[in-house]
Order: sequence, then C-alpha cells, then structure tokens
Amino acid sequence: MKSKGFGNRARWLSVLMAVALSACAGISPPLLMTDPAGDEAGQSYLIGAGDVLQIFVWGNQDLSSSVPVRPDGRITTPLVEDVEASGKTPTQLARDIEERLKHYIKNPVVTVVVTQFVGRFSEQIRVAGEVTRPQTLPYRERMTLLDVLIAVGGTTEYSAGSRATIARIVDGRYQQFGVRLEDLLKYGDLSANVPMRPGDVVFVPEAWF
Repeated sequence: MKSKGFGNRARWLSVLMAVALSACAGISPPLLMTDPAGDEAGQSYLIGAGDVLQIFVWGNQDLSSSVPVRPDGRITTPLVEDVEASGKTPTQLARDIEERLKHYIKNPVVTVVVTQFVGRFSEQIRVAGEVTRPQTLPYRERMTLLDVLIAVGGTTEYSAGSRATIARIVDGRYQQFGVRLEDLLKYGDLSANVPMRPGDVVFVPEAWF
C-alpha cells in the first residue's frame, strides 16, 4: 500500500511540474476538447472584405449583380454606391440595400447570398510555422484543429507537434495554449481535436535536433 501511495504522489507531482513549466514558458496547459456547439450556437455569418456576394433584386434583373466586398468593406451595385457590407449579416445588408433602392423603385425586395467566403479579418484563422502551406483561413462554425490541419496540408517533417500552440484572445488579451498535435495526427487521439475560435493563431514550431 505504501508503494502504491508513493506512485500516486509521483504521478501527481509530474502533472504539477508540467503545469508549472508551461506557466514559466508563458504557455497555458493544453486545451481540452469541448462541445464546439456551445458558444457558437446562434451566431450568424458576418460579411468581410474579400467575400463575393450575389445580390438579387426580385423583379429587377438589371439591378441584380455579383460583387466583391472591397478592402474598405464596401460594395457598389447598380443604383447603389458605397454600401458598408463588412461586419453585417447578409440579411442586414439586404435591408440596407432595400432602403437605398426605395428612392428608385417601389417596394424593392433584396436577397444577399455569400458565394465566396473570406470573413472579417479579426475572425480569420492564421496558421504559421512548420506546416505544409502556412496561410490564413476563413473561420467556419464548429471548425476544429483537425479541420485547420487538413486545410494547410498537415505538418512538415521538421515540426515539433508536441510544442504547438494556439494564441487566442481571452478577455481582450492574447493567451497561448498548448495543443497536442502529435497525439492527434500520429495516434488519432480525438480528445486533442480542440474547437477553434474566430481570430485564433496556430503556431507549429520547428523540432530541436
């Protein structure tokens, strides 16, 4: 019994040391997998610069068009110039266009459909370091770490997946959390497949040789 108790204490001591080392390095303990539906439920897509929108004006084909959202976040359609689109839902933008069109046609009915997604800059996922294709990705509802890794083509042979991190804005400030890429990619441990959040930055460092 004494030996068993010592073993338990040793394991707990190892866990506490790992947490302490992470804190010293400025990195929080690894994220745990939770239900990604939680705080994402009920959110609507917000248009961002670079998105492509299909504008339908019912009964007025000449006023319907496909337009990109400019870097300044605005769009221009027939009879309607410089409408702010970034940060709005497609429904909100449709109502704004209807208000502008009332000066030209009676009872306009507008539908806005996002056909190519980029999303707002502040909500994009950034992936850097030892991955095959470092890039910025549009955030999608229920997006997970595995989705991100598939999109960038996985990690390189020089990656240190056990030291990968996610930088995330928490209470207005960036915090870094450890993620277990090796467990996820090499061993298929889905408990390491953490949900992503808008604005996350994934960094995969180079292995130490």
